[in-house]
Amino acid sequence: MSNLGDFTEFDSDDGEPSAEPRSDAADSSASGTEDSDVASDARDTGDADESADAAEGSFDRLDVDPADADRGLGALSVSQGLCVAEDERDTALRAFVTTGNRDTVRLGKYLLVPYPDTETLFCRITGLEYAQEFQADDATEIHARRAMRRTEFPERDYKFVAALDPVAVLYDDGGELKRRMTDRVPKPGATVTEATDAEEIKTGLKIPGEGVFLGHLSVGGEKVRTAADPPTIDYRVKDDYSEGDPLVFRHTLVAGGTGSGKTHASKNVLRQYLSGERTYEMGDGRTARPAVVQFDPQDEYAQMHDDNPELDSEFARRLDREGVAYGGHDDTLAFVPQVGDASYPGEGHRAERVRFTIPFSMVRRWPWLVAGAALNDNQYNALTLLLDRYFRQNPSGTYKGFQSFLDDPALREELNESGHVHEATFDAVKRKTRTKAANDVFDGDARPITELVHQLVRPGGLTVVPTYHVSNSRAAEMVVLAVSSLLIDEKLSNDPEYERLDETPVVLGMDEAHNFLADADSVQARNVIGKFTEAAKQGRKERLGLFLITQDPQDVADSVFKQINTKLVLNLGDEDAIKSVNIPPNLESKVPYMEKGQMVVYSPDNSEPVELIGLSKCLTRHGR
Repeated sequence: MSNLGDFTEFDSDDGEPSAEPRSDAADSSASGTEDSDVASDARDTGDADESADAAEGSFDRLDVDPADADRGLGALSVSQGLCVAEDERDTALRAFVTTGNRDTVRLGKYLLVPYPDTETLFCRITGLEYAQEFQADDATEIHARRAMRRTEFPERDYKFVAALDPVAVLYDDGGELKRRMTDRVPKPGATVTEATDAEEIKTGLKIPGEGVFLGHLSVGGEKVRTAADPPTIDYRVKDDYSEGDPLVFRHTLVAGGTGSGKTHASKNVLRQYLSGERTYEMGDGRTARPAVVQFDPQDEYAQMHDDNPELDSEFARRLDREGVAYGGHDDTLAFVPQVGDASYPGEGHRAERVRFTIPFSMVRRWPWLVAGAALNDNQYNALTLLLDRYFRQNPSGTYKGFQSFLDDPALREELNESGHVHEATFDAVKRKTRTKAANDVFDGDARPITELVHQLVRPGGLTVVPTYHVSNSRAAEMVVLAVSSLLIDEKLSNDPEYERLDETPVVLGMDEAHNFLADADSVQARNVIGKFTEAAKQGRKERLGLFLITQDPQDVADSVFKQINTKLVLNLGDEDAIKSVNIPPNLESKVPYMEKGQMVVYSPDNSEPVELIGLSKCLTRHGR
């Protein structure tokens, strides 16, 4: 049996070595794989210098400068290759990060790598890794015990490496900083520095210098800081014609769960479109201020008429420095639909109210308004025939008049005998169009919306259509679809009835868009989706922008979704919802963990995909 007395024993009760000393023979026979542990343990007990000197023998000690003397975070490493390729899977770009810089490095951080000439590689950290400096087995009892007794992590025993994603090459073109795709590899050992200059970061990410303000650039929930004043980097959406049409007419989606701050963010964005200086060029060469029409199921957007009392003078000065429009918008009207005996409290704002009703005459142009989701194709065809006959006899017909028209047994018999409408189909149309919702919506005690278009759409004005007071969801849906159909069809018409609509850029906002634009196999759904798809396709030319807000983006019809260029994605907890917004995987993984006001912006025609933090305060009144 071997002499166990030659080895130090561990006490099983407290994990400390026994009092019996370790023999010299045991020291001399220790395995070479533990050399790094011995050296590390020596440092922990205060004998680091002596142990290192003994290990070095006749070699000189390396004099390492303190971290604060370094010019950057580290240097490019070639230990695992250095390659820039067209296929990103073949790209290998890694940087060794020096000890003093390791605590400040984060995933997503933007870095600069210089080329030997004046060009610079702009890149982003996509991975962080500790690798062993010494060839040692750290999965041992001895190593674990020593690690547990340490008070500090032996940083120098490990390599800290950052994987980099090359974003663009920055270069000077006649005094102007520009970007191009990555087409060259930097040199081994090139110094890697953090990007802290606003112009370099904006150019690298292709963020416009001017446009509609959305928020401030961030990484991991922290704003990117620079040495400039203000130190933050503002993110803006292109809003001029220098590189195509303004992106407002390429449509916007704001997606976020309950409590994510999507209404707060939406108000702040819409407030920028109402700035007095914002105008758009029309087809005839004129310029005009946009009108914003916002459908509001929760009675929140009419508050944009009022100032936010929490917006103090210091915050206002910061907004002025960054050119952000703020404050209540005086030209705000609450267009309140008269639906049955429902009364609109409107206690949360001081905006002027305009009551309106939906005239049944609109059904002549849009039969599906009265059809609902219940009619099949055969019944819908019968409905259009009946409406056509009714309106030919009664040009200013009403909903009640149409119901009386359907009550005529002679009409039912005539159409059945002529083969135009089977009696069973006739009965189905009569039953399915006679609803409480239709009775409450059509021909109420207010002015028809068709007589108020000049007030509904005002250059520089905000019109809010609240439906919070309408308890019947089908009735609220009919109101929203009737008004939006009027706006869209007139805006896209080659022969519009209302000149005001033809002459004014329109931003059409719809909260809870999933309730109105969901794909479904019904006559009404197909007509609605077709109408909004056409609006999305033609909006750029006709100066019509859709601004859709939803907590269920997966329910928005795909044909509409595909036309949206700018997506603002706040916190979403549902996996299907996150997948549906179709943002890059590196940002998709962050969405469930984002705090209120944090967002991902994916706008391919505006910039690289980025993370933002919205303003902490609403630019207008918000909340009860």
